[in-house]
This record gives sequence, structure tokens and C-alpha cells, in this order.
Amino acid sequence: MLRENPRVIDLRARLSQVRTELQEALAEAARGEVRDYAFGSSKGPVKLSELFGAQRDLFVIHNMGTTCSNCTMWADGFNGLYPHIADRAAFFVSSPDTPAAQAEFSASRGWIFPMVSTVGTTFAADMGFTNAQGRPQPGVSAFQKDGTRIVRVSAAGFEPQDDFCPVWHLFDLLPQGTDGWQPRKSY
Repeated sequence: MLRENPRVIDLRARLSQVRTELQEALAEAARGEVRDYAFGSSKGPVKLSELFGAQRDLFVIHNMGTTCSNCTMWADGFNGLYPHIADRAAFFVSSPDTPAAQAEFSASRGWIFPMVSTVGTTFAADMGFTNAQGRPQPGVSAFQKDGTRIVRVSAAGFEPQDDFCPVWHLFDLLPQGTDGWQPRKSY
């Protein structure tokens, strides 16, 4: 076991406090009732309310689709975590790709989590996950079902070195960090 010095202990405590403050701010900024969006899926049309299944809580990942290597890496990581997450909350990955394109790409990656297509919807934009040009941006929205109401309870964007992909934090332990490394779809 690595012996931690007092500076490391202090920094971890400060980081924990900042994480708590960040989670509170993210929840405050994102909280609000949302409508029951309709998506496409490989099984046909599905509504946001149906994504919950028997769960009270739902995570929807906002993925930029097959063209984004970073989004692919995040999704690859979620694939391993999916059984653990799905035991506690419903989990779906959304993207602007068609259901057919999602199914093909998902199969090529061995992904086991369900996906929905946002083609023809304003879901990503309404959730704040498009840029000024209207292009999708990566992140996650957390929802809760409250009777017939759907409430977004928090959200966070994805970016290199965020807390949603441990690859960046492993590289942080190396003296040169990422050393210019960027994710690819195949190696």
C-alpha cells in the first residue's frame, strides 16, 4: 500500500470537497422537468419514460456518434461498467446516428448497453448538449421519474481528463502525461 504523506491527504480532502460542490452546482444548473421525448431504437420507437423500465433513475449518455473517437472510448468504458450501473439505474447511450448505424457500430465494438437515436429530435439541444453550430456534444444527463413526471436531476459534459473516463487519470500518473496521445477506434 502506498503510504500517503500529509500533503496528499490534504489535497484529497480538498478535492472531495470541490467534487461535492461541483455535483451540487451541476444538479442546480440542470434540474427541471422535461417532456417525454420520442426516440428511435433498433426495436422501434421508444419514449423517454419507457427507458426507465422498472427503475426510478435513468442515465442517458449524450454521445456524438460513430465519428467521434473520444465518444467511442467513453462508450467502451461504459460497456464494462454497464452491468454494475444497470443494477442501480437504467442506462442508455444516445447519439445522432440512425438506429441501424448504432446497431452496426455497437456490434463492431461488442457493446452490451442499449442505445437510442436522437435523429429528428431536439433532445440533445434541449438538454444543452449541442454547440453553437448545432452539432452534438458529449455528456450525461441523469433523470428521475416522479409519478408521471420526468425530472432531469443533474448533467455533466464530457471532455478529455474528466472523471468519466479513467484512461486520462492513469496517464496523469506518468511524467509526460498523455504525451500527445489521442484515442482511436482501433489500435
